[in-house]
Amino acid sequence: MDTALVVTQLLNGLQLGILLFLLASGLTLVFGIMDFVNLAHGSLYMIGAFFCGWLTLQTGDYILALLLALPAMVVVGLIIEFGIVRFLYQRDHLDQVLATFGLILCFDTIVQIVFGTEGITVPLPDWLDGQIVLAGGIVFPTFRLLIIGTGLAVALGLYLLVNHTRIGMLIRAGASNRTMVSALGINIQLLFAMIFALGAVLAGLAGMLISPITEAGIGMGNDIIILAFVVIIVGGIGSIKGAFIAAIVVGLIDTMGRSFLDTLFAVFMSSDAAETSAPAVSAMLIYVLMAIILAVRPQGLFPPKARA
Repeated sequence: MDTALVVTQLLNGLQLGILLFLLASGLTLVFGIMDFVNLAHGSLYMIGAFFCGWLTLQTGDYILALLLALPAMVVVGLIIEFGIVRFLYQRDHLDQVLATFGLILCFDTIVQIVFGTEGITVPLPDWLDGQIVLAGGIVFPTFRLLIIGTGLAVALGLYLLVNHTRIGMLIRAGASNRTMVSALGINIQLLFAMIFALGAVLAGLAGMLISPITEAGIGMGNDIIILAFVVIIVGGIGSIKGAFIAAIVVGLIDTMGRSFLDTLFAVFMSSDAAETSAPAVSAMLIYVLMAIILAVRPQGLFPPKARA
């Protein structure tokens, strides 16, 4: 087996895992701390992609567009939290699921009205739209390395925020016992709004980073949100560490499976059958992993401390 190909696919798996982490980290904060099931989290991923794509076409600079789109996602997150989400906190999970599913339909329609039905192809600057030669002569796209680096930097920033700042202390306390935090004089509604806005920014950033590779398209978040839920279940709901490790594992399983399972299957079946079945089996392995975790360790691999 070609070593360069294996390393390249490992990097591709890492890149997918990083994108899943950006999406899942915000989702696990909202779900784990606010106990709110947000199916529309994938719509924030889509909105971030469209904001970045539109701003790139207006400014001619992808990096500037990304920097402008991030605060826009803060505003979007706060509007959704203040206008809709906070009225659902005291409702049960079924009501939250139904309401946020409705939001998916609304957001898809709004984006279609505002940006059109064709999607937006996001151009990269020349210095990002190329390849870089790594050790061993491995050639890898520059922009994909930027995605990996950005995701690792965000992961480090989240670790420092959650574990070494006052806000992080409040987040961890809110995850353990929100009633006690509120009783101590902390504005729990403001804390929830900040967490939801942070989740919106992280989801939007994931969409901004993937849009130059795919494009900004209607409903682009509806499929990947399923993988994000798998990630937080495997890693542990409310755990940033769990989300990071589980996202990397899921990304590697999906990418390596799609790349090499057909070679394995070709040993005992026809090439056409192997090429057809390998992607399906690769996708299935992710859910097999989730089922095993639910059976053996239902709280996830790295659950946060149990609530009092």
